[in-house]
Amino acid sequence: MKIKFLITGLLGLLSVAAFAQKGELNNAKEQYEKYDALRGGSLKLALTSLTDAKTSIDKASLNDKTSALPLTFALKGAIYAALTVQDTVPATSLPNFKIADDALGKAKSLDSVKQENKKIIDNAYLNLAQYQFNKGRAEFQDKKFEMAYHSFDYFRQVLPNDTTALYATGLAAANVGATNPKYYTIAITDYNKLLTTNYSQNATIYYDLSSIYLSNKDTANAFKIAGDGVAKYPTNNNLRRREIEIGLQSGKQEQLISKIDAAIASDPKNKTLYYYQGITYAQIAESIGDKEAKTKDPVAKAALEQQKVDNYNKAADQYKKAIAIDPNYAEAGLSLGYVVVEPALDLYNAANQLPTNQQKKYDADMAQVQVLIEAAKPYLQKAVDLNPKSPEALQNLKSYYLVKRDMTNANLIQKKIEALK
Repeated sequence: MKIKFLITGLLGLLSVAAFAQKGELNNAKEQYEKYDALRGGSLKLALTSLTDAKTSIDKASLNDKTSALPLTFALKGAIYAALTVQDTVPATSLPNFKIADDALGKAKSLDSVKQENKKIIDNAYLNLAQYQFNKGRAEFQDKKFEMAYHSFDYFRQVLPNDTTALYATGLAAANVGATNPKYYTIAITDYNKLLTTNYSQNATIYYDLSSIYLSNKDTANAFKIAGDGVAKYPTNNNLRRREIEIGLQSGKQEQLISKIDAAIASDPKNKTLYYYQGITYAQIAESIGDKEAKTKDPVAKAALEQQKVDNYNKAADQYKKAIAIDPNYAEAGLSLGYVVVEPALDLYNAANQLPTNQQKKYDADMAQVQVLIEAAKPYLQKAVDLNPKSPEALQNLKSYYLVKRDMTNANLIQKKIEALK
């Protein structure tokens, strides 16, 4: 009987010990849940519970009976993640982050089948993601872009479809790309994924993505993504301008003309569309002029000159349509002044280079210059009236007076230009 009594007593002692060991784990869970419930209200009481939870989970993590349990790792990760996100001092928050991240990694591997602790683990990772986002934001503001990227990327791995996460990693990667071009590919991937979401700033993303493609020397995709952006946001002038700029740089003027014509057909009162069409024709004229300057054959040169003038005239027609919609459209007024005076100046300069034995042609050309320059005068003056502080508008008007050999007025305009500094 004595032996039986001793065995019974031993079993009792074992039960009490096991209960004590699991008691720390249970207390850690209870205190963590209390912290979670209180943190939205009384943070002081919540932090007291969090401290108690840490004390209990540290004990449970050292005990042979509870140290390897999935719940222990899950709670340790959750508790240390909460400590991390509540701490603003890197010297203490970073070690806590590492402990939490390691514990959550083990919790996930042990919990992969039953997923009994999924909610605890997921909430803990959200805290770590928030911490990494805050950390990345500070690094980005300090222009530590590569460090910021890695911080944001942790946030993105926790929330792979979160638009803020995708934007932050893409933005940081794009900035790193200036010194490490491989990061452009990362930025492109993140931004393209962002465009598949309902992110509220996707119009800006289309624009920025075209810039990243250009930085990565991919003009074809830069033009394509700008065009995709215009198709998605047809009233966005920044995207429209970007598409035109890239299209002109990559020799896609004909595509631009048809695109803008289609946009005008659906929105005929949009002054900006006529302005952009004018820019396109003007750029075509300038590219023809560059080709003309390299051409030696007189017949081919004359044909190119006519093509250039025709495109300047088309540009002028588009600018006039823009001004008809808005008579105070300063940009269109300035551009109109340029395209109407440029053919006159080209002919004026060419005539002055004729040999002396071509006096008849010189006289005819100069007579034509006078016709062209007088036709340009009202538009040149209007551009100055719309924007009297525009050095370009003043310079164009000064050119008129120089051709007219009116040095008094030319000098007066020059003084106005100089006064602008």
